[in-house]
Amino acid sequence: MTARPTTTAKHVAAERTTTAERATTTERAMTAKRAFDVAGGTLLLLALSPLIVGTALSVALGGGGGTGGLLRRRTVAGLKGRPFTMLTFRTKSPLAALPLLLHVVTGRMSLVGPCPLSPTHRECAGEGRRRLSVRPGLTGPWQISGRSDLPWEERELLDLHYVDHHWLGMDLLVLARTLPAVRRRRAARFA
Repeated sequence: MTARPTTTAKHVAAERTTTAERATTTERAMTAKRAFDVAGGTLLLLALSPLIVGTALSVALGGGGGTGGLLRRRTVAGLKGRPFTMLTFRTKSPLAALPLLLHVVTGRMSLVGPCPLSPTHRECAGEGRRRLSVRPGLTGPWQISGRSDLPWEERELLDLHYVDHHWLGMDLLVLARTLPAVRRRRAARFA
């Protein structure tokens, strides 16, 4: 006679199955998100290439390309905390972020994700370490919710909420709201 599994053994087996199903679903979602990032990042790079070249020329001719070069370099924490050098143009306009599209296509960043932080930032430790389970974003909930106007604690909560609940539909919504949010901030600055 074979022994029947105990209730505890059944519960453990069911829990393992549920965990495996969640891992498979998460893996599929991350693959879809990465495919979306590569396709979207590549299309944006192609469409914005004249603007990228124009911004580079403007920075170079305007003196930004002096001893510091055209690009500003900053070390940030990527996926799983791996540091990488994030490149932006040496300008204060929103066009400074155009080189970030290269990071999206190469897999260091995502179109949408948590705000990029330095590896030594307090948000990359403790409970905030969850943010390192996804790639930092070119934009994110922090960008469309007032970015510099929000207290740091609210930005942190937005990032962690995104990490815990993101899906492709949320990414599309954030992307659709990014350009209007940037325009509003720019208009407010010049008003």
